[in-house]
Amino acid sequence: MDFSYDPPENFRTSIDRLHELVAGEVGGDDFGPTDYLPALKVMLQSMDYDPHFSEQGKRGAWGQVIGVLRSRAHAIRAMKQNPGFDAHPITSPVVITGVPRTGTTALHRLMAVDPRFQGLQTWLIDNPMPRPPIATWQDYPEFRRTVAQLETHYAASDTRAAHLRAAEEVHECCMILWHSFNSNIWACGSWSSPTYDAWRQSQPEDAAYAYYRRCVQLIGSNEPEKRWLLKNPGHIEQLDLLFATYPDARVIQTHRDPARAVPSLCSLLMNLHPIYEEGRREQRAHNMLAREAGKWARAVRDAEAARTRYPGQVMDVVHGDFHRDPMAVLDRIYAFIGMEIDDDLRAKFARRIAEKPEMQHGVHRYDLADFGMTAEQVREQYGDYIDRYDLVEQKG
Repeated sequence: MDFSYDPPENFRTSIDRLHELVAGEVGGDDFGPTDYLPALKVMLQSMDYDPHFSEQGKRGAWGQVIGVLRSRAHAIRAMKQNPGFDAHPITSPVVITGVPRTGTTALHRLMAVDPRFQGLQTWLIDNPMPRPPIATWQDYPEFRRTVAQLETHYAASDTRAAHLRAAEEVHECCMILWHSFNSNIWACGSWSSPTYDAWRQSQPEDAAYAYYRRCVQLIGSNEPEKRWLLKNPGHIEQLDLLFATYPDARVIQTHRDPARAVPSLCSLLMNLHPIYEEGRREQRAHNMLAREAGKWARAVRDAEAARTRYPGQVMDVVHGDFHRDPMAVLDRIYAFIGMEIDDDLRAKFARRIAEKPEMQHGVHRYDLADFGMTAEQVREQYGDYIDRYDLVEQKG
C-alpha cells in the first residue's frame, strides 16, 4: 500500500504512463510476456467505472497497481540476471488449498516451522529473486520496503486479528499470480470491481500459472533440493491447472462450514474497503457475500470433480479436527506426504501451537447479519458439501 503517487484523472488511458513510471523505478522496460496486458487494461477500465474511490483511495489504488507491476518487472529482471534458475525441477511440492478462512494460513505457517521446507516469504513475493541467506535480509532495501508497506497497511486498517502478514513469513501463491493481473485477488480485494470480475471468470489462467511457476523456481534457485510448501485458497478453482503446473504435487484441502468461512472472508475484505472507497458500505457488504458464497460453492464443486483425476494426491483436513488436535492432523499429513516428524520437530510444532501466534492480535469478530444473508442461505448453495465432509458440528 503506497499513497505517495499522484493518480491519473482516468486510469484506463494511463497504461503507458504506468509502464514508464515503473520502468524508471526499476531501470528497465522488460515486463516479460505481454499476456498480462489484456487483464491490466480491463482492470484499469474497471477502476474508472466500479469503485467510489475517496481521494486517498484513488492514490492508494494507483500505488497498488504500480507496486504489483514493479514486482513483475523485478521478477523478469532477476530471471535475466540469473540464467539457469529454471534448470531444476520442482519435485512433489506440498500445496495447501481450500475455501478461504478454513485454516489454510494457520496450517501453512505451522508446517513452515519444518526447516526441510522452503516457502514464499512476503518480501520475496513483492521482489522475486533467488532467496538470499536469512541473516542478510535486513540488508536488502526490498525487504525494508515490504516492512514499511505492511506498517502503513496496518496503520490504515488494523486487520492483524483477521490476517496477519509479516515480511519474513511465508505467504500465499496468489500474491505472485496477481503479478499477471488475471487473479481473483484483483476481483475481491481492496475495492469494488464487478466488471473486471465478470471478465476474469471467463478467462483461462494458464499464463499466470506459467509465470508463477517460474517465480517459484527463481526464488528457490539457491536451494533447489529443498521441498516446497505452498498455499493458496484459489487453487481449488484451478486444480487441473495446479496439477499441470506440479504433476506430482501433494495437495491438502481444508474444509469448514461455509456459513462461517465465507462471511469471515467478507468481513476481512470489508475492513480493507474503507481505505479505498467511501459510501455504499451496506450495498458492498451484501454484494460481496452473495458473490463470494456463490464463487466458492462453484470452486468446491469444480475441485470435487477434478480430484477424481488425481487419485491419491489430495488429502482432506477438516477445520474442527485441526483446531481440536493439530498434532494428530500433522501426523496424518506427514504420512500422506511421506515425511517423518522426529522428536525435535515435534517439540517445535508443540511450541508453535502453544504460542498461538495467529491469535496474538485478538480474535476476528463479525456479524453475519451485516452481509444480508442467513447462514442457511449461504449453506444451501453448497449442496451436500457440508455433510460429505462431516462439517455439521460447525453449524450454528
